[in-house]
Amino acid sequence: MQKFNADELSDFARFYGFHYDSINPDALVKDVLIDMERGLRGVPSSLQMIPSYITPVTDIPPEKTVLALDAGGTNLRTSLVQFNENGEASAYGTRKTPMPGTGGPVSAKEFFNTIADAALPLLKETKVEGIGFTFSYPMEITKDADGILLAFSKEVDAPDVIGKAIGRELRASLASKGCVYDGPIVMLNDTVATLLSGLATISPDGEEKRTRNDFGVSGAPVIGFILGTGFNTAYTETNIPKIGFNSASAQIVVCETGNFSIRCLGQLDREYDSTTKNPGVYLLEKVSAGAYLGPLTFHILKQAIKDKVLTFRKSDEFLSITDFKTRYLNEFCHSPLKAEGPLGSLFDRDEKDAFASVQYITSLVTERGAIFSAGVLAATVKKLNAGYEPFSPVRIAVEGTTFMIYKGMRRALESHLHQMLINDKPRPYIISPVEQASLFGAAVAALSRK
Repeated sequence: MQKFNADELSDFARFYGFHYDSINPDALVKDVLIDMERGLRGVPSSLQMIPSYITPVTDIPPEKTVLALDAGGTNLRTSLVQFNENGEASAYGTRKTPMPGTGGPVSAKEFFNTIADAALPLLKETKVEGIGFTFSYPMEITKDADGILLAFSKEVDAPDVIGKAIGRELRASLASKGCVYDGPIVMLNDTVATLLSGLATISPDGEEKRTRNDFGVSGAPVIGFILGTGFNTAYTETNIPKIGFNSASAQIVVCETGNFSIRCLGQLDREYDSTTKNPGVYLLEKVSAGAYLGPLTFHILKQAIKDKVLTFRKSDEFLSITDFKTRYLNEFCHSPLKAEGPLGSLFDRDEKDAFASVQYITSLVTERGAIFSAGVLAATVKKLNAGYEPFSPVRIAVEGTTFMIYKGMRRALESHLHQMLINDKPRPYIISPVEQASLFGAAVAALSRK
């Protein structure tokens, strides 16, 4: 019968190169900063640093109504959004319809007509100051804040839409239905929307609700952070040499930090990476985000069984599992003593040391993911050269279930981030989850264009 041995399990992690104590936090932050600068200059880098051509508004005009659209994986949401004098957003008239192309193949005309049909009732209902459109598919953003579609995920079957400018086509489709709309249509991705939502909802003093601001302080910058199925960050930048942009009026840059090429990957990381659909890329995402944490940990646990540092009676059943989801692992780690689910049910009642070993190895993987995530955020704060005014912390707006509910992730990330940002001087910051980021962020984006 196995006895839980933390030292043996830690040595196993070090042997295969996935123990978090192999990471130098200072070097990690510097590496991220260097790749950010490379990406901004347009030289080879693992970070694309994609310009959004969106300048965030610091003073959101009250009582102005905009139309917010959110195209997700399965649904299209449409909503009218208005901000009050405190910058608080309210959504009304929200409607949800299936994303065109999810119920079968559609032509480009059918695709845009479906979106126009969803938007028309709200456009007829009220005069809007702009349209903001969060489009959760790869786009090339143009200088006029339109988005040229690069690809769809497998859920949407509309191949004729690829290569088209989404905003321009939507405007034309509206016109064909008798709705001549000549205001701005601003396209953005979900990371930009998260940043803008944080700008709208998090007070300059760091409170999660807008508060009085008698000093007229605009506040430190906002960082958009996604840690859910995937991983990404966005921030505001004043100098983007690769597009000749140098202005005090900063624009938002999408870093694509999930693709950051981390140095210290071990043997099991590389083995798992070779099994993914896109080996060799999105390496940071594969050790931090929800799409990968479960399968990666499963691969590591299988090696632990083969090396006999993890033993239990039904280990052969565990090794035979072909589809191990992150939520299985999260459910087990949140309530291991229930011994339920695809993982917990494999352990007999006298094998608590074995499932303690599973949870211990899992915690090592989670802790490492948290350090990498914290390193990206710390580098972004330092890139902004912000966070010195104690009354105005850097605001990190976050969205994603991995941050919110994955066992141990949030607490570890915040702990490591604090250490990274206080090692030379205090840098006040606040991490705040944002609600309805796609809609509210789209609304702010619509108000960012004149």
